[in-house]
Amino acid sequence: MPSPAKRTAGLALALAAAGLAAVSLAAGWWLGQRQLTGNGGGPRPALEQQAKDLSRRLEDGEASAEEQQRLLELLVALDRQTEATALLERLADEEPGRWSLRLLLAELRRDQDDPEGAERELRQLLRQRPDQVEALQLMALLQLEGGRGAEARSQLEASLQRAISPELRPEALPIGLLLANVHEQLNQIGAAEAQLVRLATIFPDDPRPRLARALLQHSQGKLNEAQATLAEARSLQSDPAQQEQLDRLAAAWGLEALRAPESATSPGSPAGEPNQNP
Repeated sequence: MPSPAKRTAGLALALAAAGLAAVSLAAGWWLGQRQLTGNGGGPRPALEQQAKDLSRRLEDGEASAEEQQRLLELLVALDRQTEATALLERLADEEPGRWSLRLLLAELRRDQDDPEGAERELRQLLRQRPDQVEALQLMALLQLEGGRGAEARSQLEASLQRAISPELRPEALPIGLLLANVHEQLNQIGAAEAQLVRLATIFPDDPRPRLARALLQHSQGKLNEAQATLAEARSLQSDPAQQEQLDRLAAAWGLEALRAPESATSPGSPAGEPNQNP
């Protein structure tokens, strides 16, 4: 059976390209955990001692919020998942208004191969915040991994409708991007592209729908269309650093430089105009 990472590689790529934050960074704690295992983490015995000292302070009721966060980071870094889960359960119950704690708890349960437990945490979160993008993202991931793609699609379609009507809300864009990628994972390529075209119409000044569409077109071997769509995305990006990233992406694909897209079109034609789909 393929690993979860392999099963969801396409989803992760499209979400990252669309600018969605990784679920595990919702509260900034998993980033701290990664830092612990990299530079500056210190030898394991020192980390074990820190965890022991902080656990004692927690038991005595003296641990500050920062110390509780540090303890959680240490427990995850030391692969003491059971203790990390228990601590996160406690924190989430004590502070129900901090939705990111419940989200991290769901992520931790998934890491422990407990998808049912992860979904239970997410359902609790979504009852309070039904259109929380990060929770929907992780729920879709679990549903896809469990072979319930149609369920993921239906849930996201309902969330997107709420985010669009009666009033357009900012979360409509990330939810719509997520829905398009779920369509792609279900091999519904036409529906995925139609969703991205719709998002580009609703959010005409945002490059992300076009970037996601370019990724989709490239994955289908439509290189000319991908180049044109990527050029459109670049034209909407005012940050030179982001423009350079798109240039590097085009170079990685073996496409012509996006900074001169007119070279790929006939004279007098606006850059990116050819190959546009309706």
